[in-house]
Amino acid sequence: MTASTAIVLLTRDLRVHDHPALATTCAAFDRVVPLYVLDPTLADLSANRTRFLHQALAELRVELRERGGDLVVRHGDPVAETIRLAGEVGATAVALSADVSHYARRRERRLRAECDQHRLHLRLFPGLTVVEPGALQPGGGGDHYRVFSPYHRSWAARQWREELAAPDRVELPGGVRVGGLPKPPPGDSPDAAVGGERVARQRLTDWLPDLHRYDDQHDDMAGDDTSRLSPYLRFGCVSPLAVANRAGDRSGPFVRQLCWRDFYYQVTAAFPDISTSAYRRGATEQWRYDDDALAAWTEGRTGMPIVDAGMRQMRTQGWMHNRARLITAGYLTKHLGQDWRPGVAVFFRWLLDGDVANNSGNWQWVAGTGNDTKPYRGFNPVRQAERYDPDGDYVRRWVPELAGVQGKAIHQPWRLPEALDYPPPLSVPGTDPVWLR
Repeated sequence: MTASTAIVLLTRDLRVHDHPALATTCAAFDRVVPLYVLDPTLADLSANRTRFLHQALAELRVELRERGGDLVVRHGDPVAETIRLAGEVGATAVALSADVSHYARRRERRLRAECDQHRLHLRLFPGLTVVEPGALQPGGGGDHYRVFSPYHRSWAARQWREELAAPDRVELPGGVRVGGLPKPPPGDSPDAAVGGERVARQRLTDWLPDLHRYDDQHDDMAGDDTSRLSPYLRFGCVSPLAVANRAGDRSGPFVRQLCWRDFYYQVTAAFPDISTSAYRRGATEQWRYDDDALAAWTEGRTGMPIVDAGMRQMRTQGWMHNRARLITAGYLTKHLGQDWRPGVAVFFRWLLDGDVANNSGNWQWVAGTGNDTKPYRGFNPVRQAERYDPDGDYVRRWVPELAGVQGKAIHQPWRLPEALDYPPPLSVPGTDPVWLR
């Protein structure tokens, strides 16, 4: 009897635990080829994420080898390389975790067409979210939830899929060329986290004892007491379902953040232009375009200490505290009046966790063009800083020019000593900066 063979095309699901595509395929076929294709189309989007990706791939290869298999690596177009490999190993099926971005959906359509032409069975699996995009629909009509609160109620009441164990064994066909992994590039952020499933699982285990303090601590910018799991969720180094299950309380503040992640995935599935077009119907967009102001914001030299601290943290670590993300995005769009799209691009370049759905969804929420039911709300950076960094420790950590400034004065640019080597706040034509006071 001829042994059956299938390919699992890996994308943003770089793990072996709770991996529906991998687990199901290993149970159904004699031989399984885990394949990752290094796509040149995606190679230059973010040096930080490329480094994290290569680290995660190296770790995944170790995990698969421990189970008797290996990670097969190819370079080029994912669809063409998958079809070519299927012919080489005699595969009859391809498994893929479903995704929602424009690029991912086009890849899926192309892959399906090629699989049909070559008589390969293609099956899509869940795994990138807790609840699949499209699984929940509002009772009053519509193809997706536009408001978070009713989505969260439906999401929390939903029966989730069963969490799956890692396969005990992965067996490759004989003679398959596995291919080499390139050395991880240096990246742009010197203190960026290291990618990989083992790092992700250990981080989750180490952080869970602090879960009970999350509601009180997650907005403490200096305390930096969040899980920092977002890059690992973005690359699928850890399953979002596994994280939610270990956290427990579906209505708790931490699991609620996982629901927000799912929320933007289902929004993006229904509105794939989320990175380029205003989501909110009737949104009025009247933006300023000032390259110098955008550059100052990007480099953390706006003269607004809490904003500069956030942007410098991102450039150093490839990560930014969530409260700082709200403040910096609000400052660019609501104070400087700049278009949210360049902000999306800057975050997408630097952030390890940058993905289409959450990066763009959250930017549109802040800019007033997205899912926020109060689109005209603003984030006063001074008040935000005084509330969430009351002693100024977060600012002093990331803006060393202000290390000697004590008390609330550190958050109030008009009170900073002129002798400091620190720029004055950006001025916006036609506005009075007095509102910041």
